[in-house]
Amino acid sequence: MSTRSDNGAREPVRVGVIGVGQIGKQHLATYQTIDGAEVVAIADIDEPEARRVTAAFGVPNVYTDFRALLQRDDIQAVDVCLHNNLHMPVTVEALQAGKDVFCEKPMAGAYCDAERMYRTAEALGRRFSIQLSTLFSSETKAARALIDAGQLGRPYFARSTGFRRRGRPYVDGYGAPAFVQKHIAAGGAMYDMAVYHIANILYLLDNPDVLTITGKLYQETEIDPARKAASGYDVEELGMGFVRMAGNICLDIIEAWAIHLGGFEGSYVVGTEGGVQLQPFGYFRNVGDLDLNSAADLTRYEWRIHNVRENGDAYDSPQHHWIAALQGRVPLLPTAALALNTMLIAEGIVLSDALGREVTAGEVKERSCSTSVTL
Repeated sequence: MSTRSDNGAREPVRVGVIGVGQIGKQHLATYQTIDGAEVVAIADIDEPEARRVTAAFGVPNVYTDFRALLQRDDIQAVDVCLHNNLHMPVTVEALQAGKDVFCEKPMAGAYCDAERMYRTAEALGRRFSIQLSTLFSSETKAARALIDAGQLGRPYFARSTGFRRRGRPYVDGYGAPAFVQKHIAAGGAMYDMAVYHIANILYLLDNPDVLTITGKLYQETEIDPARKAASGYDVEELGMGFVRMAGNICLDIIEAWAIHLGGFEGSYVVGTEGGVQLQPFGYFRNVGDLDLNSAADLTRYEWRIHNVRENGDAYDSPQHHWIAALQGRVPLLPTAALALNTMLIAEGIVLSDALGREVTAGEVKERSCSTSVTL
């Protein structure tokens, strides 16, 4: 398929954005930086805010009902920027309306909802991607290059970490109360932050099948009483897990929205021949009696990706990649499959905490109950 017009310009991809709250505005700003992305309509139930946003971003069409946006035959793809428990019904309707779909993370509020989204896209032959920004960091791209070159040997152990000292949405001063209400967000740190880091590690491990999950959740750090009362806060601030996966691989997880510490070491993957840590980036290998600890010039690495390799810009962000894939310039990374497996792990940690024992992937799938909310 041709991706450029006769004059060499990239063919435009016409996009509709559903939801223009905090995240939707960020997506709109990113689209303005992407050659070939053309946002032609937005939809949001808050009409005054929707009209203000259309004026601010120069979007020509606005709707209060997302279904009216889906009826437009001049829109190729939609970007779903809603709260977690709204993802599944809106995504499924968009796919059924013949649109390719880019959706905010986490994939949904429950594994069964995420699986329905994934299976619907497969059955309809639509392209479907989840916003996983960590896959496009310089550190992840460099780690993937090392793994692809065989520099780690056979990966067998990994750790996924995410740290905030006090960064709980709303109660610590950032974001809206909906981020900390289970009936809307489905979960806290494990659903908001850990999704990025777990999916990132799964990507580097080639997304192995999950076998068993052990987990524990906490909500122990003091919250300002007025903010706590106003927020309806009922999700976790700290989540931990241990996952056994196919190929004799195990994954250790710790994710904090709030904790009395100064930080965690960064996520890493260890193999039989070497190991790579993401933040700060480092590569570790033994040669005989030598222990080699290597740093990397990631700035120069990015320069070469963009100036020596073709389509380097297609990996600048999730949305850059999405548009490039729709233009046919690059294959779409398996973000939906990674997000689905991440959803299985996150829900497994929640189930393990509730039952007080290790759970199997099969148990999580069998017990998963929809948390979707229909607009």
